[in-house]
Amino acid sequence: MKLLFKTAARNILRNARRSLMTGSAVAAGALAMMLFGGFVSYIFAGLETINVQRVGHLSVFRSGYFLFGSGNPAAYGIDDYRHVMDLISRDPQIRPLLNVVTPTQSLSGIAGNYSGGNEASKTFLGVGLIPSARDRMRQWDEHHTGNARPPDARLSDRDESRGLVGEGLARILGLCGPLHVSQCPAASTKADKVDSTKPRTDIVGLAELEASSSERKDGLPRLDLLAATVGGAPNVVSLAVSGAEAQGARELDDNYIAMHLGLAQQLVYGRGEHKATGIVLQLQRSEDLSAVRTRLKQLIADNHLDLEVRDFGELAPFYVQVVAMFSSIFVFISLVMGLIVLFAVVNTMTMNVMERTNEIGTIRAMGVRRGGVRNQFLVEGALIGAIGATIGALLAFVIGAIVNAMGWSWIPPGNSSPTPFRVDLTGHLSLLAGTWIVLTLVAMAAALIPANRAARLSVVDALRHV
Repeated sequence: MKLLFKTAARNILRNARRSLMTGSAVAAGALAMMLFGGFVSYIFAGLETINVQRVGHLSVFRSGYFLFGSGNPAAYGIDDYRHVMDLISRDPQIRPLLNVVTPTQSLSGIAGNYSGGNEASKTFLGVGLIPSARDRMRQWDEHHTGNARPPDARLSDRDESRGLVGEGLARILGLCGPLHVSQCPAASTKADKVDSTKPRTDIVGLAELEASSSERKDGLPRLDLLAATVGGAPNVVSLAVSGAEAQGARELDDNYIAMHLGLAQQLVYGRGEHKATGIVLQLQRSEDLSAVRTRLKQLIADNHLDLEVRDFGELAPFYVQVVAMFSSIFVFISLVMGLIVLFAVVNTMTMNVMERTNEIGTIRAMGVRRGGVRNQFLVEGALIGAIGATIGALLAFVIGAIVNAMGWSWIPPGNSSPTPFRVDLTGHLSLLAGTWIVLTLVAMAAALIPANRAARLSVVDALRHV
């Protein structure tokens, strides 16, 4: 075997120019596959980080909420959700794997801004949360993508009246000025004024029952939120808007409101029992998701709870779609690069066979069997593939390091803020090893056709070949 590799190396050097061109094709294929694969891997890690920061790894809902709850979230509240949270957080199998467990409340209604002469209202989709838990979730960055976010002082556990709105909703409700939102034009026309002499039975009249002034003492603008309680009665609360936050999709940006869990529960349940529509679990490591989900289902079944478990892929289907799309693109690029390597090696080995016909006849006359001739060319193809793939991997590391050092940023799909533009190769060594092995095998397979042709040559015909 050692002699076989030594002879193959000599033959490669003997046709140095041709071997160099073929090896360059292999190196280019390896470089393209590894760089794109590293970029795609970083995209996957970044999108996973963004979604896990937002909705956690797993969410526990009341059965039926995932399919039907968006129409009436209040009807799908989890009874005694604090007991369920204690059951989860104290479980000996789940507790070591948890990073955050927190309740959330989904709601919808009408938001109105009637301060400072404004008379604007808009339907909204809101979420009630625990601000401190939100801050801890936004700092999760298992994959070291650089997307960890600092604590947001605009929401506070101590002040349940404060909340955030999407920048689109701030624009629609005329809050760009008070919230100092940039690139937020004012409306070119104004709606018709409401006749103040008519009875006020709409959201404005209801809001006046809650507060007598349109602004808080701290100067924050106020929104009046109207929603129906579980029993169907209208309810209004006042929300002090402490900031605007851009969302990844315009449909969400024009409707989004985040508020303290207590305020959301007050709006949805009034004086009744306060429930939660979801219990969010963020794990320390994504690889534990499957095990924790299995354990959660067992806990729910053992305690006869009317609950279901969903992961972040189900709650954020856009993430699954992006992963599928980029995976398909990577497979397509890999196939193209593989075909280039295949034809390059086939051409090189075919020329080698033609030029070494007399040599093949000589070694066959000396007693070398057909299998020995075939193995000789297969090893040459494998060496060309291995050397080219190794050079491509080294170049990929160098170019990747240069790209990462440039400090470029971009806005990925579903995100509203710039994130670092990086090529992650060191964190995905399996990608490098897989690419190297695949290209080496492709080069070896490409040499099989010329190698079979060389092995089938007649000794007499080969010796008299000119």
